[in-house]
Amino acid sequence: MDELVHLGIIMDGNGRWAKKRNLPRAAGHLEGLKSLKKVIKGAIDEGIKYLTVYCFSTENWKRPEAEVNYLMALFTNKIYGEIRTMGSLGVQVRLLGKREGLPEAALKALDRTVNETSQNDKLVLQLAINYGGHDEIARAVNALIREGVKEVTPELIRSKFDNPDIPPVDFIVRSAGEERLSNFLLFDSAYSELGFYDKLWPDWDEEMIKTVKEDFHKRQRRFGGLA
Repeated sequence: MDELVHLGIIMDGNGRWAKKRNLPRAAGHLEGLKSLKKVIKGAIDEGIKYLTVYCFSTENWKRPEAEVNYLMALFTNKIYGEIRTMGSLGVQVRLLGKREGLPEAALKALDRTVNETSQNDKLVLQLAINYGGHDEIARAVNALIREGVKEVTPELIRSKFDNPDIPPVDFIVRSAGEERLSNFLLFDSAYSELGFYDKLWPDWDEEMIKTVKEDFHKRQRRFGGLA
């Protein structure tokens, strides 16, 4: 039975959660942050070592300006505000995505969070912010071109990712019933398992991670070979 080492989550449904309750979309995003803390605890309890969460894609800039500004304020104020919680849980925070375009205040808060959690070793939490799978691959290839590399290999491309020491994702799951990757971890998802769940993201908790792990263990991974 394969171990679930690296879990990737496309956190979807914050807006729909808020709409069902006649609340502004911002309320859904705030509730989603609370769910993330529960999911982090669940991942630690289940022995998962790496958790990558899709926070803000390179395409999310198309959303209404007020919503984008609110999300940037969450990254600036709320993430760093959880530094004590991350420390008590043993969570090491990493960033994944393009720095260009992010507000200076958000980058400063995120960098402080990364620096101040760098010695934690229970779980590595990778925050995909201003992230896109196409952009990740393009940035890696351009880095190799600048170094004068004439012929690329998959291994060389991956070596130029933001966090190449983090292993490829084993299981990508998505909340809120949508069944697509939406430009998430395109390179590393080549042989990952996929799972889609109807529950909206703000309703996720530790029990959902137990369900996710159980579902993963029902899969038979072949990596192109035979069972």
